[in-house]
Amino acid sequence: MEILGIDVGGSGMKGALVNIETGEMITKRHRIPTPKTRTPEAMAEVVSKLVKHFDYSGPVGCGFPTVIKNGICKSAGNLHQSWIGVDVDKLFEDATGQQFSVINDADAAGYAVMNYGIGKGLKGLVLIITIGTGLGSGAFVNGELLPNFELGQIPYKKYKKIETWAAGSAIDREELSYKKWSKRFNTFLNIVDLIVSPDHIILGGGASKDWEEYKEYIDVDTPVIPAQLQNHAGIIGAAMAGSKIKVY
Repeated sequence: MEILGIDVGGSGMKGALVNIETGEMITKRHRIPTPKTRTPEAMAEVVSKLVKHFDYSGPVGCGFPTVIKNGICKSAGNLHQSWIGVDVDKLFEDATGQQFSVINDADAAGYAVMNYGIGKGLKGLVLIITIGTGLGSGAFVNGELLPNFELGQIPYKKYKKIETWAAGSAIDREELSYKKWSKRFNTFLNIVDLIVSPDHIILGGGASKDWEEYKEYIDVDTPVIPAQLQNHAGIIGAAMAGSKIKVY
């Protein structure tokens, strides 16, 4: 079964067709920059372009970078404030004519990692931390998802949310070396470790592919490992969400 998975990020919106049985992307990833306005209308237009690029008709799964509850956006995250209260499923369905299942982006990445990647078979509390414009987090207990586990929203010092200070986007914004940034990220991981006490932490998102550049600066009691699926996990997991849509 081939499903279109879309991963919406603060800087880019990506999509690919995914074989749900194997968890493999069967097309090249297509990326379109996220509109600078980050408004619902502008981003829905990009989603439509992604669907048209693949000449696709059928259920679509979408990972989205905010809290999503029953298809409704509950917080703006790093997007425009006008997203709050939007029925994202309906917005994207109206823009494309296709059925959508929209879930939190870190939850989507977690689905992929736990079903096809290095997290498969892991027991206990597993956290998937996605490093990008923000810090997403997906939580699984013995393989079962705990949705919208938004640890990047923890307040820290003068920052309303710690992801502003410790996300991957801070590297470019403040021209940080990986050593300087990794000390911030290590602080975040230690706070998470203290509060949640997970059994495993798996890193995904754009910065996970550069794990060798900064792993020596990460000092956490809980084992920390990079996701083998790296930056494709969001697309693959989103496609899994799309596969759960009932087609009549």
